[in-house]
Amino acid sequence: MKIVKVSGDVTIKRTVDGGTEAQRETVKEIIANVRSNGDDALKAYTEKFDSVMLEALQVEQEEIKEAYQHVDSKLVEIIKEAAANIRSYHEKQLRPSWLTTEENGTILGQKVTPLDSVGVYVPGGTAAYPSSVLMNVIPAKVAGVKRIVMVSPPGEDGSIPAGVLVAADLAGVKEIYKVGGAQAIAALAYGTKTIAPVDKITGPGNIYVALAKREVFGDVDIDMIAGPSEIAVLADDTAKADEVAADLLSQAEHDVRASSVLVTPSMALAEAVQREVEVQCAALPRREIAEQSIRDFGAIYVAANMEEVVETVNQLAPEHLEIMTANGMELLGKIRHAGAIFIGRYSSEPVGDYFAGPNHVLPTNGTARFSSPLSVDDFQKKSSIISYSEQALRDNGSKIAEFARLEGLEAHARAVESRLKKQ
Repeated sequence: MKIVKVSGDVTIKRTVDGGTEAQRETVKEIIANVRSNGDDALKAYTEKFDSVMLEALQVEQEEIKEAYQHVDSKLVEIIKEAAANIRSYHEKQLRPSWLTTEENGTILGQKVTPLDSVGVYVPGGTAAYPSSVLMNVIPAKVAGVKRIVMVSPPGEDGSIPAGVLVAADLAGVKEIYKVGGAQAIAALAYGTKTIAPVDKITGPGNIYVALAKREVFGDVDIDMIAGPSEIAVLADDTAKADEVAADLLSQAEHDVRASSVLVTPSMALAEAVQREVEVQCAALPRREIAEQSIRDFGAIYVAANMEEVVETVNQLAPEHLEIMTANGMELLGKIRHAGAIFIGRYSSEPVGDYFAGPNHVLPTNGTARFSSPLSVDDFQKKSSIISYSEQALRDNGSKIAEFARLEGLEAHARAVESRLKKQ
């Protein structure tokens, strides 16, 4: 892991993957095929990409019951506790509709309405992600979404991982389908005989899923186009090198394109972490992935002072930021750009990934400069309420008409004036 002294602007080496032309064309073809051929296309793609022929796409209740037999009861309780923490946190995000009444009788306000339906994509492949289920489903449930659909690619045995099914059941999902990839996104966006379309699609996936979400955006809403995982650790010489290294590697093992960065004013810590990363990485089960990630996208930045450290972190705008200093809370107000902020030695990033309660679906690729974590707000929409009184229109109508004529919209002006002329 290379050590670099900060000088001027600093940026994470990131992978902003818009896909190849071939990948984009493949995604367009898949979406068109699903729109034309529905369930038949979904089953054909499942056979092609997931190596399994399915008679039915929907997960039956018996499969969910059976899933509980394959998950240790202790783990079920852990999932329940994590779900309760996530629910409690997101319930605090709820905002009510509101109305205000002015002295002249005008009523203004905002109506908050949950989306009718949401589709949640849960990745498959070499790993299972029950946490992804909880983080996407629970905010939607808290927001009041009535219909939540989950899609996930099946394994070669035709099943979805037991932990994923248990998490979905505990979160309250009633519709689960064995379909993944771009074809799943197309089904959620446009519907098939089996899968009715939804209004919004959330959840991470591979490049084909990301490209499909981008392609259907506008016909439905999406959460974000997520890039590889990122962590930045802001640390002083009070931090433990072995703990910092462990946290950097916790993201590096995700993906060969994941970015793990330490920013510190301490050269002694930088050198100690560099050594620890090498030692710990060698013992990881996913060593090859972590090694390539650290080599290609990892860095240790050494700054002259804490002010420069903080400014460097704000330039990076990381997905995850850990503050491991003697005065972490004092630095919090100076952080402008980060998806999630973990403060203190005992707030390792996986605490947020799985259990604490805040959402782990976070802005990547520097988009923390203008984006926020997935929240209850993402599953609601707002309608403005305007009820002008007669007195309010008489007081302001001529001003409104003048403003309309300033923009050259005479019919707008006359729409207001037609009411002013009447007694």
